[in-house]
Amino acid sequence: MSSLLLRGGRVIDPGNAFDAVADVLVLGGKIAGIGPSAGVKAPPGIETRDVSGLVVAPGLIDLHVHLREPGQSAKETVATGTLAALRGGFTSVVCMPNTNPPIDSPAMVALIREKAAREGHVNVFVSGAITKGIAGEELAPIGSLKKAGVVAITDDGHCVQNSELMRHALEYAKMFDLPVMDHCQDYQLVNDGMMHEGYWSTVLGLKGWPASGEDLIVARNVLLAELTGTPLHCQHVSSARSVGLIREARHRGIPISGEACPHHFILTDSAVAGAEEFWKADGVDWDGGRGHEAIPSWPAYDTYFKMNPPLRSKRDREAVIEGLVDGTLSILASDHAPHCDFEKGVEFDYAPFGITGLETGLSLSLMALYHTGLLSLSDLIRKYTVEPANLLRLSKGTLSVGADADVTIFDPDLEWTFSREQTASKSFNNPFYGWPLRGKAVLTIVGGRV
Repeated sequence: MSSLLLRGGRVIDPGNAFDAVADVLVLGGKIAGIGPSAGVKAPPGIETRDVSGLVVAPGLIDLHVHLREPGQSAKETVATGTLAALRGGFTSVVCMPNTNPPIDSPAMVALIREKAAREGHVNVFVSGAITKGIAGEELAPIGSLKKAGVVAITDDGHCVQNSELMRHALEYAKMFDLPVMDHCQDYQLVNDGMMHEGYWSTVLGLKGWPASGEDLIVARNVLLAELTGTPLHCQHVSSARSVGLIREARHRGIPISGEACPHHFILTDSAVAGAEEFWKADGVDWDGGRGHEAIPSWPAYDTYFKMNPPLRSKRDREAVIEGLVDGTLSILASDHAPHCDFEKGVEFDYAPFGITGLETGLSLSLMALYHTGLLSLSDLIRKYTVEPANLLRLSKGTLSVGADADVTIFDPDLEWTFSREQTASKSFNNPFYGWPLRGKAVLTIVGGRV
């Protein structure tokens, strides 16, 4: 199916400053018209869907996803990862290159693109590595990667420590009009840290991971973006100081941006101790007032709360939220990082970093940012559509006439509980199982296909 009429929904298209109850006509996989409710003329016999009471938005984009292929298909595949994206309301994802082998050559880019065309349920865009083998020692063939179809370069999961090499990467990327995304982490400071360095790391006896390990690389990136003029995007920002550095740099017109993940603006490092202090704003509980007693408890040292960068302090979390509200952090992303149960089912020190997030990202964002009154629906949707599309130069994230009919329809008030049985991912390393969630995608359309 590539043609249908969506009737009576609240259509929110931030890119066109449109927010009204309207009909949306899809013909041949493209947006053919948007008009007043019951006012759009559709060809005879076209399927009509009543979406009254629901929000109709441009297809959501997640620019930070690990699909794990090639080499780690026990954790996730293009097929399962994109099905999880579909269920979460995402019509486009950008897969990270830290696979085995890494996506550091045109041949690897072609492999992923061909596999996505055959098995993917959503649009899959590919990011390439900054350095060969993601080893941080020699630049990957950036021009060839661009020609092969990558939309950005990043060594995600790793960070280029050599600042001269990073400068050259930015200079080459500018030549080929490629944005650079960076996992900000100074290895000498982070070392073998397991969780945020602070009170709880001391109480739990776990090696601390100081926030300054992120801050130093963000500061370096600000200077290099200013020097080269190349857009540089800081991935999964988690530190208050990093937010401040990006804010100040953006005010000075430096082409730097940042993203935030739901786990970093909902949880803190106290979750690792099983003593989470839930965030409140203006006296309104982020879970919609249903009461924290509805949230399941968990033991200390639960590896589902081990991620990179780690969950940080309450002050850091509040700063990330402030950055989202004032636009310093312009993009929302999941950092969907699936791992097998046997990998997470070990002592905290030995478990891999990361959680899944495609199926819960929209719900958690709605609860923490929209239902608390911090962001309007339009502003929240913008961070999942217009902003990532602009950063990566994608012709997505809009309901303009003639655009691809990628549409996310969600109920912002639908209450539901996420369970292992519901997930489409091959992995289950998600700390939000059993939580009362609010807001959910109910219909996802990719290229006109429901």
